[in-house]
Amino acid sequence: MPSTKKDYYEILGVPRNASQEEIKKAFRRLARKYHPDINKDPTAQEKFKEINEAYQVLSDPKKRKLYDTYGHAAFEGTGQTQSYTQDIPSMEDLDFLREFLSEAFDLGFESIFERATRSRRRSGTRPFKGEDIFKTVEISLEEAYRGTTLELEVDRLTECISCKGTGYDKDKGVKTCPVCKGSGHVVQRQFIITISQTCSNCRGEGILHEPCKACGGRGAIHSRETVKIRIPPGVDNGSKLVVEGKGHAGRHGGPSGDLYIQIKVKPHRIFERRGEDLYLDVWITFPEAVLGTEVEVPTLSGERIKVKIPAGTKHGDLIRVSGYGMPQLRTSKRGNLFVRVNIDVPKIGFMDKMFKDGKKLEKLLKELTEVLPEPERIKEK
Repeated sequence: MPSTKKDYYEILGVPRNASQEEIKKAFRRLARKYHPDINKDPTAQEKFKEINEAYQVLSDPKKRKLYDTYGHAAFEGTGQTQSYTQDIPSMEDLDFLREFLSEAFDLGFESIFERATRSRRRSGTRPFKGEDIFKTVEISLEEAYRGTTLELEVDRLTECISCKGTGYDKDKGVKTCPVCKGSGHVVQRQFIITISQTCSNCRGEGILHEPCKACGGRGAIHSRETVKIRIPPGVDNGSKLVVEGKGHAGRHGGPSGDLYIQIKVKPHRIFERRGEDLYLDVWITFPEAVLGTEVEVPTLSGERIKVKIPAGTKHGDLIRVSGYGMPQLRTSKRGNLFVRVNIDVPKIGFMDKMFKDGKKLEKLLKELTEVLPEPERIKEK
């Protein structure tokens, strides 16, 4: 009766004229994929048994020759195939690990681990830039308009003068770290992976020092410093400034971090800012809106300017005054000032209280209503 087993070459995915090296590589690739210690799929165990059985036959020249001549019948009834499928080799098995490690090193893992180890060793004493400091300062709209200089108190770590940032007393000598034996790192091996970690005992330096008494081994001390900050004209909410070198001190000769300043502009009592433009509300009477007028308005520069209100101005109309807005950062250009017109409409019920001649004013308004044309009550958009 013909065998129902799959062809061994098909199981390994190699042609019948494949070399021993091709067979070996195919087995390693499939073993890494289907070994039960790695692949938890319930079908992986049976798949691995097939792969292992095929490899045991095709990797042996004598057995391969028998298989090529007689197929699976060459081993039926001999009990030979049982030894290939009874037990799956554990990942802890030395011979199987050797196969995996050999393949891993072929793929370049060895050089990767070596580079990581060397990098860890160097990182213990290489210069590190200090941490940055972040501050928020609040300024007025006038200060944002003309620019200003602020003095900001900053708490920062500065380099210890006694040890010059090293963190140890150079006169007391050094000794090799007993934990990492001077390498600066501790290696742990798990399965086929090597993990290299910075030695916590010596912080990756490989040597132990007598800590500096002035800074306690930190290499830096706390200090408060007054930093002058030049805020340019035109800054807005969220604008950021950087003062280089005014962050915390670096390690092992590394540069200090930077000081980052975020600007917050306080709301103004009469001006509203929208980007580079300013908005200002002014109030006029109804006759002024009908006949037109001229009003005097303030500016952020401190200057007062006259703005012409044309006849027939409606409530909410905007009148643009060029060049009286906010300065543009790093340019000489300025935004616009928009004067928003509001018509002051007195309430009839309070005429007597608001004006000496309230009754007379009310009469005049009624006469005016009689001569004015009736407006179009509803207008299409």
